[in-house]
Amino acid sequence: MAQTYLLVINGKPEGPFSLAQLKALNIRPGDFVKTAGMDDYKEAHEIAALRELLGFSRQPVIPQYFGSFDQRLLASVLDWLFVSGLCILIAFFITLVVKDKEARVAMAISLLVVIPLIKFVYHVAMECSARQATFGKRILGIKVCDMQGERISVGRAIGRNLAKIFSVLTLFIGYLFSFFNKQQQCLHDMVAETLVIKDRLF
Repeated sequence: MAQTYLLVINGKPEGPFSLAQLKALNIRPGDFVKTAGMDDYKEAHEIAALRELLGFSRQPVIPQYFGSFDQRLLASVLDWLFVSGLCILIAFFITLVVKDKEARVAMAISLLVVIPLIKFVYHVAMECSARQATFGKRILGIKVCDMQGERISVGRAIGRNLAKIFSVLTLFIGYLFSFFNKQQQCLHDMVAETLVIKDRLF
């Protein structure tokens, strides 16, 4: 089945339209379109099929909608629950097999190191993925990007999550930086030159 698109006209989504119909409508690179498989609307020049058909060049997209402090906090809580819950569940099943009491105690203590380490790897892997977000962020409709709204590299994802140490060492004041700048960046976002953006709303 041929791909169809919804097109935002005068602030309202209309369609669906085929590629041929979009071409006949003389859409512009900045017009917002969306397919059934897309989570959010994108500007036409952001979609490879439309660039190829209509001769658009990809243009830098300046992010305008930023994740709020409460969205980021709730996403973080959800991610801690996901990661720690999974680790504790695995450890519980292992203790059913391990009979040695000292080994059980050592395993319980090791969770204090294992959980933050796994959470670090989880954040890096998810934030530089195609989704650009952990499960918690996806639930809240926010994602991580660079200053131009593009997907971040593995190296930048590692840097961003290591920089969270500075936000913590400042007695969490680094997280409150988001209240004092228009792009709602925390200290670690400023260090890594990243943004947390939210979906466009129509």
